[in-house]
Amino acid sequence: MDLRIFTEPQQGATYDTLLAVAKATEDLGFDAFFRSDHYLRMGSVDGLPGPTDAWITLAGLARETKRIRLGTLMTAGTFRLPGVLAIQVAQVDQMSGGRVELGLGAGWFEEEHTAYGIPFPKEKFARLEEQLEIVTGLWATKPGATYDFHGTHYDLTDSPALPKPAQAKIPVLVGGHGARRTPRLAARFADEFNIPFASVEDSERQFGRVRAAVEEAGRAPGDLVYSNALVVCVGKDEKEVARRAEAIGREPEELKANGLAGSPAEVVDKIGRYAAVGSSRLYLQILDLDDLDHLELISTQVQSQLS
Repeated sequence: MDLRIFTEPQQGATYDTLLAVAKATEDLGFDAFFRSDHYLRMGSVDGLPGPTDAWITLAGLARETKRIRLGTLMTAGTFRLPGVLAIQVAQVDQMSGGRVELGLGAGWFEEEHTAYGIPFPKEKFARLEEQLEIVTGLWATKPGATYDFHGTHYDLTDSPALPKPAQAKIPVLVGGHGARRTPRLAARFADEFNIPFASVEDSERQFGRVRAAVEEAGRAPGDLVYSNALVVCVGKDEKEVARRAEAIGREPEELKANGLAGSPAEVVDKIGRYAAVGSSRLYLQILDLDDLDHLELISTQVQSQLS
C-alpha cells in the first residue's frame, strides 16, 4: 500500500508551509506529495494568507525535493486551457526529473470562479473529455510531428506539441463517484482511478464499475492503479486523536466513520479493509499543515506496518 500526503492549501497555507510538509513527506519515506487545485477556502476557516497556485507550487517543489512524486488531486479543468496545461505540466516534469503526475477533473466549485473572474461553463464533463484527449495527445505526438484537434470546445491546428515531459508517459489520474461517464473516461485515459472520501463499500462498487469499463475498452483492468483519498487523524491515544480532531474542526467518531482516524492499530486495520477491495494507494488528506509530528507518527507507526 503506497501512502501519499495530500494537502488542501486553499484552507490557509504559505508556500513555505507547503515546502516544509513536502520535505517531511520525503524525509519520512512517503511516496508522494499532492495538493488540491482551488483558489477559495471552504467552510468556516479564514483561508489566510490566501491561495497558492497548484502548478506554481509544484514547480517550486520540483526543484527543492529529490525523490517524491508530485501531483494534483485534481487540477480543475475550468482553470486552464488544455494546451497551456500540457506545457505547464511537461515543464514541471522536466524540472523534477520526471516525478510529476496529473490528476485532472472537471472543476466544480462555482464560488471560486465567481470570486476570481474565471468562467464557469455549464457543460464541464464534455470539456474534460476533450481536455484529457488534448493533453495526452500533445504529449504522445512524436518529435517533429504536429498535433491537430477539432472538437466542440477546443480547436488546435499544427501544434508542435512541445515541450515534451521528462517521463515517457506522465501518469494521468481520473476520479470521482459517477456511475457511468466517469468509469468510461477513466477507461479511456487514466493510469490511475481515484475515489475521494468514500466508504469501503462504495469504493468496492466504484472500482468494480471502473474495472468493467476498462475491460470493455479493451484494456486489462490491472493496467490501472486504484486509489482512495481519505482524511487522516492519528494519535498515540484517544486524547491525542481528540486534540488533532479539534484542531481541524471535526469530531473523532465522525472521522473514524468517514476517514482514517484513531490509534495506529485502528488505522492500519481500516487500511487493510480498503486494500481488500482493491485499493493499492491512499492519499492521506492532512488538514493541519503545521502538525509535522502527525506525519512522523503516521510514518513510524502506520506506514511501517504496511510494508
